[in-house]
This record gives sequence, structure tokens and C-alpha cells, in this order.
Amino acid sequence: MIFKEKEIREYLNRLYNEPVIFEAVEDIGRGAHGKGYRIVFTVGGKQKRLVLKGLEGDRGLGHDYPSDRAAVFILAKESYKFLPKHVGAIDVGIIRKDGTIGSMGDFEDFFLLMDEAEGSDYFGDLRLMKDKEILDELDRKRIMAMVRYLAEIHSVKKDSADLYWRKLRDTIGHGECLMGVLDTYRDVKFTDLSEMAEIEKKCVEWRKRLKPFYSRCCQIHGDFHPGNILFKEGDNFILLDRSRGMFGEPADDVTALTINYIFMSVMAHGELRAPYDEALELFYDEYVYLTGDKDIFYVVAPFYAFRGVVIANPLFYPDVSNENRKKIFNFIHGVLDTDRFDLKDINRYLRL
Repeated sequence: MIFKEKEIREYLNRLYNEPVIFEAVEDIGRGAHGKGYRIVFTVGGKQKRLVLKGLEGDRGLGHDYPSDRAAVFILAKESYKFLPKHVGAIDVGIIRKDGTIGSMGDFEDFFLLMDEAEGSDYFGDLRLMKDKEILDELDRKRIMAMVRYLAEIHSVKKDSADLYWRKLRDTIGHGECLMGVLDTYRDVKFTDLSEMAEIEKKCVEWRKRLKPFYSRCCQIHGDFHPGNILFKEGDNFILLDRSRGMFGEPADDVTALTINYIFMSVMAHGELRAPYDEALELFYDEYVYLTGDKDIFYVVAPFYAFRGVVIANPLFYPDVSNENRKKIFNFIHGVLDTDRFDLKDINRYLRL
């Protein structure tokens, strides 16, 4: 997706209904799902720095048709504003076949225009943990801040079996989730089609098991992983990329973050080891204390399975060894094969 400066300038003039002083458009890189550009301009005497985000349809993940990509951006435009601490979404625009920007009636593709967020993503904190024996004060403060945030948003309940069941269904069958991610596995050495089908079958059984839990339906972020959590100073953070619906199972957010304590420890040490185990235990202890949700350990399995196939995927994490990818798949089987997730059994899961 390539944008022309002239077209961006004219689009901004129409969007703000007044002339803008265009300063720069900068390529800010490619992520797992698409590409982003920073746009710097002045309007009404104030400088603005926005991000223009596009998705790519040639990578699978349920983004194959323009309508798929439009749905992602329309949901983002609708949902970002309802979540505390989330970056703002400003507009959904369309790109014509000739590269110009225009109205919905003549589209080739879509993009999202949103505010730029400043800060360092939480992956940086996770990388630094490998050289520590215990968590330091800042580590603990940031974990507590994230737990408090999730406890707050998860306290907003939604009486909807339909939305809860949709979250279960999407987690297993959506193009961006477990089945869609597994479809991007090509020519890998550590697994095969039979094992991937086995994981899918186990997750379908978990869906049946969790359907009666629809009273747990609540407000969620939907993609609460370290790359979408940007810390500034201390424990102050802002969020990116709320995804795949505004309501669902709180385990979706809990697992999106906590699997990374396991993943980064496996990457550094080959198993769950200090201080990553301390971080994981602190998170769960405080989350259960603040929410009273003692059932969380009985519902995380299919969500950990989804997050597991993400972190083991060569498309997203090309530098992971096949040995460690296999350990992550062992972990997936371990959590799917037990009724209750147990923090003390994680290394056993990894060695299955």
C-alpha cells in the first residue's frame, strides 16, 4: 500500500475542512498484519502527528478480501473510543485503484487514521528480565498497573451469551486467531498437519465446555499483548490495536499478556525460570485478588492455545529455534489436556 503526498494532503484538507500545512509522511515499519505511516502536519495552528495504518491481504489471517480489511478498521473506529487509555481512532478512508484517496463508492482498499502513541512497548521490559534474579520495583509497579487496568475494564459486564459465544468461536476459527494462524504454517519442521488438526479439535471441545460460562462476558481489549502496551514514565501506559470485538471472555486479555512471561523465559532459559515465574505469579495473584475471579484457571486453555500458535509461528517470530517452538506446542497440549491451568505445572507442560 503506497500513499501519494498530494492525495494525503487533499484528504486531510477535506477531513478537517480547512487547509493543512503538510510537513512529512514517514514509513514507520511493517508489523505482523500490515504497514504504518506517520503523518506530520499543522492545522489550525497546531501540529498533529497521526498514524495511517493499512492491512495486507496476501498474508492470510482473514484479511484476504478488501471487505475483511474494512471490517477491521470500522470496528477499530467504533471501539477505540470506549476503552480507557486507548489511542484514538480518527477516520476510516478508502484507496482507489489509481492510488488516490476517495469515497466509499469507488474503493480498492481501506486504511485507518489514528493518533500517534508515544512510549516503549512492554517487550523491552520482558527482554531486560532475563538478566535479573528477581523483579525490581519498576517491574512490579508495571505489572500491578496492568492488572489494575484489566480488573477495571473487566468489571464492565455484558449480559450477552451471543457475544461470549462469538468470542469463543472467533478465538478458534477466526482468520486472525487459532485456525487462521495455523493456516500460515508452511514447511515447518517442528509440527505437522495432524498435530495442528489435533489442537483444533481439542479447542472445539473446549468451546463446548465453556459455552455455559456466558455470564463471564465483559468488556475486553482483545489483543492485550506487550507490543500493544506502551509505557512512558513509571507505570503510565497507553494502548494500541483493540481488536476482534468489545466484549468477550476476560481470559482473552489475561493470556495475551501472560503467555509472554513463559515465552520470553523459554527464549532466554529454555524453561520458566526466575524472574519470569515471579512475574507470572504476581500477575495472577493480584488479578484474582482484585477481581475475585477464581474460575480464570478453568477457562484459559483455548486462549493460551491461540496465543501459543502465535508465538511459535515463524511468520511472527522468525528467530525462535525449532526446539523452543516445540516446547510451546507442548505447552499448548499441556493446557488443553488438563481441566485446570496450574502455574506450578508450566515446566511440565513445556516438557511433554
